[in-house]
Amino acid sequence: MSQARTNPWLVLLVLTTGFFMILLDTTIVNVAIPAMSTGLNTTFDQILWVINAYVLVYAVLLITAGRLGDLYGQRSMFAIGLAIFTVASALCGFSQNAGELIAARILQGVGGALLTPQTLAILTSIFPPERRGAAFGIWGGVAGLATLAGPTVGGALITYIDWRWIFFINVPIGIAALVATFLVIPDVRPGRQHGWDFLGIAMATAGLFAIVFGLIEGQRYNWGQIESYVVTIPEVIAVGVVLIVLFLIWERFQSEPLLPLSLFKNRNFAVANWIAAAISFGMLSMFLPFTIYLQSARGFSAMVAGLTMAPMSLTSMFTAPFAGRFADRIGGKYILLTGIILFTIGMASLAFVAGPDSTWINFLVPAIVAGAGIGMTFAPMTTVAMRNIEPRIAGSASAVLNTIRQLGAVIGSAVIGALLQNQLATTLHDQAVSQAAKLPPTFRDQFIATFSNVSSKGFEIGAGQTGARLPGNIPPAVAQQLSAIAHDVFVNGYIDAMKRTFIVPIVFLAFTALTTLLIKRRARQPAVEQPAEELRAAAS
Repeated sequence: MSQARTNPWLVLLVLTTGFFMILLDTTIVNVAIPAMSTGLNTTFDQILWVINAYVLVYAVLLITAGRLGDLYGQRSMFAIGLAIFTVASALCGFSQNAGELIAARILQGVGGALLTPQTLAILTSIFPPERRGAAFGIWGGVAGLATLAGPTVGGALITYIDWRWIFFINVPIGIAALVATFLVIPDVRPGRQHGWDFLGIAMATAGLFAIVFGLIEGQRYNWGQIESYVVTIPEVIAVGVVLIVLFLIWERFQSEPLLPLSLFKNRNFAVANWIAAAISFGMLSMFLPFTIYLQSARGFSAMVAGLTMAPMSLTSMFTAPFAGRFADRIGGKYILLTGIILFTIGMASLAFVAGPDSTWINFLVPAIVAGAGIGMTFAPMTTVAMRNIEPRIAGSASAVLNTIRQLGAVIGSAVIGALLQNQLATTLHDQAVSQAAKLPPTFRDQFIATFSNVSSKGFEIGAGQTGARLPGNIPPAVAQQLSAIAHDVFVNGYIDAMKRTFIVPIVFLAFTALTTLLIKRRARQPAVEQPAEELRAAAS
């Protein structure tokens, strides 16, 4: 038992297993969007909340969860988060409607938030600075493996069993990881008791919630008034921004701040946080539309869609550990720069070759290039951010990094959701006008009207859908022809909208690549090793 507890690589294995489960769930959910939309009879707005409800709670609670680890022990919080996430996964699988599924996803967000900050904090405590790159490389490789397992395992479960099993699969993994947590992970606690910053927690939680909620719901309410309430979406976001500003001012004068602002005096930590948010923004902005394209527009099964994306994940899985080791030797600046450029080129190429008749072979090379890029970003980015962080504030640093990364994902989801729906409203209408000439004159106006203003009505994205509900009073002689033309309208309209939407994240990621040049050369700080050695000795 003592040997297991003093072996940092066994600890890394258990931590990455828990982290793997969270990432596996995310990628599986993305692949299952069309199946869930069809099975639960939901619109795009509702299915986005299955994703965003998790992200909202997850992002809001990360900073508080980091402090909980400092207060009560990071192993304890990791175990509690793992248990909550496992139970919530079972509840997701048993959900009978969109409301129940969203509620269970909220509970998953709580578990994920409690778990995530503890992983990097524990790794920072048990690995000295010069070996963290290798550890973070394996951590990034596991992220690639989860991305691979999500589309492939998820695709198989959806195709041959049912979409509910994408959640049930978390249960045995979670139970095994929970048992291993108490057998392997040392109960490392801070040398002194930390205090609670209750006002800081309240302001941070309320501010983050208002900002994230406003970004997610903005398109639904046309960035105006929220139904019967007097408040508008811009006002909600503005209140959130004000609360965050007040939170930062408050934290500056606290002896036990929830968020140590001294972290951002380290330029590399600040730049790495920006890059983490930008990469999350770009990834979500491109993965979500492309996943819908593969299944709804192109007509791939969930299994084939997963296998189409598998080369990207497989390449990332093998690239990440090497990127982590090189980051230990030469620093992460140019590895990050190369990785972001490759990912941007790969995703731009995926959009370029996407067409109504594209096959998986068309996406093979772009997916490999994008996967190599992903593998060269996570490990160096985490190494740059956490290399010189002292273990006593590692929990806070990890929480900040993950919070900002999730905020980038939420902003990406909000931007891409609004942009995609706006573009679809235009492209579907234009395609309907163009294709209506093939119909008898009597049905042309009604056909065009069906695809008009579809973004405000909620377009259908389930497998086999045509983007909107067609009229039911169509003569059988015309119905087959109209259905075929409607399918062409949706496929061509969606592809046009997706390609236009991709312009935003591609330009944004290209700019982000340039910001990696702000990273300073790594500084050796041998003094940081001593606390890590003391913690390992205390754990034994």
